[in-house]
Amino acid sequence: MSLFLTGTDTGVGKTFTAVSLLRLGRAAGLRCAGMKPICCGDRHDAELLLAAGSEGLTVDEVNPIWLKTPAAPYSASMIEDVQIDVPLLLAGLTRLRERFEIVLVEGVGGWMVPIRQDYFVSDLAKEMGLPVVVVALNRLGCLNHTMLTVRSIAACGLKCAGIALNNADRSSDAACTTNAGILSDITGVPVLPDITSVTTELPAEWERILRASPLRQPSSYRTQV
Repeated sequence: MSLFLTGTDTGVGKTFTAVSLLRLGRAAGLRCAGMKPICCGDRHDAELLLAAGSEGLTVDEVNPIWLKTPAAPYSASMIEDVQIDVPLLLAGLTRLRERFEIVLVEGVGGWMVPIRQDYFVSDLAKEMGLPVVVVALNRLGCLNHTMLTVRSIAACGLKCAGIALNNADRSSDAACTTNAGILSDITGVPVLPDITSVTTELPAEWERILRASPLRQPSSYRTQV
């Protein structure tokens, strides 16, 4: 019961979606953990995931790599003159999956954000071997960004388990009211309900994809180091 959450961009609600899932999972009696493999700038996202998950975790387990520069991981690593240790991230996920029933991995920004010169968020997701949920803001313009991301996930040989449309300002314009149907028709990927304001129980659509997620452990690190 694990998922990789990616975004169509930064600031589209990945953390709020993950936090909501963790809280609802815990309310259902499940042991849940969030993981933010890389933080750039502050550690606020990781701290929110830590607070929403089950007890027994440290912020370093939730967020194994913390770069202080608020930029893409590749940029931040060059500025700070450090190498991003991908095997450390994969090992961290393995340990979490051994201890918790649900592990939600929140990516960094969008799907093609560079982690190293020849290694992207998409490569990390592929190594982790988890189904992917695309998080997008339900607004004018999200169709293009979402469909590009869904197609890129398929090109990587990964399963896109769902599209999470967040309606941050609860808009009801023409785009917001039609985006879900268009995305479902064109991509064939289920559009999941916005759970960022759900406080009672896990919606059936979300529970279905969580229970369908595979139990394969992360692959060994095969890219050039």
